[in-house]
Amino acid sequence: MSLKNTQNKTTSHSKYNINYHIVFCPKYRHSIFKGELEKELSKCFKVICHNYGYDLIEQEIMSDHVHLFVSAPPTIAPVDIVRKLKSISTNRIFQGFPALKQNKFWGSGLWSRGYYIGTVSAETIQKYIQN
Repeated sequence: MSLKNTQNKTTSHSKYNINYHIVFCPKYRHSIFKGELEKELSKCFKVICHNYGYDLIEQEIMSDHVHLFVSAPPTIAPVDIVRKLKSISTNRIFQGFPALKQNKFWGSGLWSRGYYIGTVSAETIQKYIQN
């Protein structure tokens, strides 16, 4: 994706350029995001970001963790972004892949409780995720 997505954005009362590098893992660090599950999770993150007004600049779904580069207005707390991404994706993935819940997660959630979130320059994060 191009860096034009990381330019200043505007709300009714502010201009901002806030970009978050977010990383989180499935519970037990299972290596599950491959094939159809990886494709579905990618689509799911795009839909969530679109629906909530986040700009998904870049994403990389590894087999046992995800990297997302997201921009959001200053009125939205970073923890709320992570919470929405995790909770909605869990529901959609378990609906689409019901055996996954039974075989790997024993009735618990998809994602581990922890996550990483950081802010750095757009160029640095995009290069890191792309490589």
